[in-house]
This record gives sequence, structure tokens and C-alpha cells, in this order.
Amino acid sequence: MMIENALRYSHTLLKNTIINGDTVIDATVGNGGDTILLAKLVGETGHVFGFDIQTQAIKTTKEKLMLTSLLEQVSLYNEGHENLNHFIPENTEIAAAVFNLGYLPKGDKKIITKGETTIQAVELILPRLRKGGLLLLTVYSGHPGGELEKSAIVDFTKDLTQDSYTVLYYGFINQKNAPPFLIAIEKK
Repeated sequence: MMIENALRYSHTLLKNTIINGDTVIDATVGNGGDTILLAKLVGETGHVFGFDIQTQAIKTTKEKLMLTSLLEQVSLYNEGHENLNHFIPENTEIAAAVFNLGYLPKGDKKIITKGETTIQAVELILPRLRKGGLLLLTVYSGHPGGELEKSAIVDFTKDLTQDSYTVLYYGFINQKNAPPFLIAIEKK
């Protein structure tokens, strides 16, 4: 299929944005898929800051990073992404940040990301993004609480000033069961 789903398209954007030596954020580590990709893209001289509130997500991701010899360039924190300022040095320029919103795949579906804390994290990251940097939000809304977060994220991002940011909404409109969609924010 020529048209990529939201997650694959986010990876295409990351591959076209991140270079060796960059600093990036995985705001929702989950099962480590994005963390591994980010670690490969930043290379040995770059760094990935990863956050997740679930201990199992951090443990699983750490194991995968060790197996792929990518742990050296990654710092993992068992913390909510809204606390990222406590862990990332103040003047660090960010090339990209990734969020996968919803719940941990194969995890407890009652533990979900929330619009309020996601927006707090986005507001912390946007001023740190380099020119041409990306903040990517893959939104999974087909679960209890998902529609609330979706509305909050869409409302927040559509109000970002076009003088400073380009905001893309990318998703399928003819699929059942609330397919995930991507919001990509590029800093001008």
C-alpha cells in the first residue's frame, strides 16, 4: 500500500528530520519501538530521553535497547512526560519529540495518557524544538477517555500560531473503530 498509516508516516518524518548527534524525546516509551528507532537515528553521538509512567514499559524497552546495543545513547525515566524539564538539561535543543497517545499495547487499558498532561509536555517541548524540528503526536482514541484526549489535543494544536508552527493532521477518514491519526508540528 502506498499510503502509510499514522505510525509508519511518523517514522518516515523522523527519518527525514533526525541526524546523527541530535537530541530527541520519546515522551511515551511504551514497548520501545519508537525508542529503538530514535536511538538508531541519533547514533552514538546523539541522545534519546524516554519517559513512561509504567515500570513495565521502561523495563521492556531497556531490555530491547540492551539487545540492540543502543542503551548507551538513551536515558529512560519512569516518569510522566509532563515532568521532562526535571530530567533534560535546560538549554538542550530538541530535534524531534514523539508521543503515542492512548494505553500501553498489551498493558492495562485503564492506564491511559491524558490531554492535560500531554499538553503540558508539548508546551515544555515546543520552545526547545530547533527550527525545522518536529513534535509528533500519534493519537489512539478508540478507548475510554480517548475521545476527551483527542479533542483536547486537536483544539490545542489547531490554535498554534502559523507564524511559528506548521501543523499537519494526517489520518484515514473511511476506516472503522477510530483509527489512529497523526498530528505533526514543525517549528518554523
